[in-house]
Amino acid sequence: LKISEGCNHKCSFCIIPRLRGRLHSYPIEDIISEAKEIISQGIKELILVAQDLTSYGVDLNLKNGLILLLSKLAELEKIKWLRLMYLYPKGLTEDFLKFLKTISPPFIPYFDIPMQHSHPDILKKMGRPFQIQGQKLINLVRKHFPEAAIRTSLIVGFPGEKDSHFEHLVKFVEEMELTHVGVFSYSKEEESPSSKLKDQVPDFIKEQRKNIIMEIQRQISRKFLSRFKGRQLETIIDKKSSEWPTLYEGRVWFQAPEIDGKTYVSAEKLLEGDIVTPTIIDTFDYDLNGLV
Repeated sequence: LKISEGCNHKCSFCIIPRLRGRLHSYPIEDIISEAKEIISQGIKELILVAQDLTSYGVDLNLKNGLILLLSKLAELEKIKWLRLMYLYPKGLTEDFLKFLKTISPPFIPYFDIPMQHSHPDILKKMGRPFQIQGQKLINLVRKHFPEAAIRTSLIVGFPGEKDSHFEHLVKFVEEMELTHVGVFSYSKEEESPSSKLKDQVPDFIKEQRKNIIMEIQRQISRKFLSRFKGRQLETIIDKKSSEWPTLYEGRVWFQAPEIDGKTYVSAEKLLEGDIVTPTIIDTFDYDLNGLV
């Protein structure tokens, strides 16, 4: 469920404001109406999306606009999971996290926070000097939600990224042990401010750095998932697998659709949208196998 379009931030690597304009939040009453329509179709998971979710309502002169919206959504019956995607780091304040505790459930402690990098020098070049320091932010989230699943996206090979900057990022990924990490090699978007920066990093170094981070995260993910072997986990069924008749693809609460791993469930006659509680019998790098 998209709650706004566009973005007011000026990240030097991004052309979304140029393509989609400044932040345009949809009225709360329209979003609630659409949410009710979605729920009436039997859908149990509501995922809020935007280019900048935490700024919702700023352009409508709403104070704490996202809190107002979430308060109303949480009152709707039959929402099993409420997931928030693309939470800008600046908006994850102590007060907002305290509020989220009050709507859990249906809010699930899945935090999609695009941090992009860990080193302040690179963040400044990215046009994100306001961003709270990554480790501090993660510790703040975990203070309120010790069990939180945290996803982030990182950019390697940004212009001017030296070995010391990259080593800082490696240490950050190793120490924070996030649930999910997406890694992207810097792409020189035409008309973006960063495309004009000097010290562009060679493509082969970008690829090397990307592979290093992905390998570290693969091991972290495998270790994280291994703790669930033998446990029962509530799983929402997305679709029937094409591999064999009694295999289904689904997700547990810490897996968002399309961007995270999957939970494969062996069972008889499940339907899309069913919520079942399989026993996890196998864990892999990014996926789980369960049996009902």
